Amino acid sequence: MADVDGTPTRPRRIGRSIGAVFAGILAIVVLDMGIDHILHTSGIFPPYGESMADGLFLLALGYRIVDSIVGTFLTASLAPSRPLRHALILGTIGVVLSSLGALATIAAGPELGPTWYPLTLVAVALPCAYVGGKLAERRRQATLQPVLA
Repeated sequence: MADVDGTPTRPRRIGRSIGAVFAGILAIVVLDMGIDHILHTSGIFPPYGESMADGLFLLALGYRIVDSIVGTFLTASLAPSRPLRHALILGTIGVVLSSLGALATIAAGPELGPTWYPLTLVAVALPCAYVGGKLAERRRQATLQPVLA
């Protein structure tokens, strides 16, 4: 396929797809690290390097789920086509990165926190991506419907 002037559009779409996924990753990392920092410096979380209670890991899991949905929603919204597919690609990257984190955490021992926490991050990555992708698809359809009506 080519633009009106005959230039191929495929490389630009691939670049936009990669950019959409990268934007989602960046959003998740910035949100997670920003909230972590706020909670550590405000005293809700203990100082960096000290262990946390399970309840605080539940809090961290809660906002990481929200952050993942926001990041995958962003990816799907920026995707040139197939928003859900792009969100699930980001979710798959999340599974891989979370799995590596889980292996490192479990290997390091209990001082890095409970085993359930990194395993749960692995388990929620794809469901969060699905929710974020579906929300973006619905938003995209809602904005197209007035044009089609």
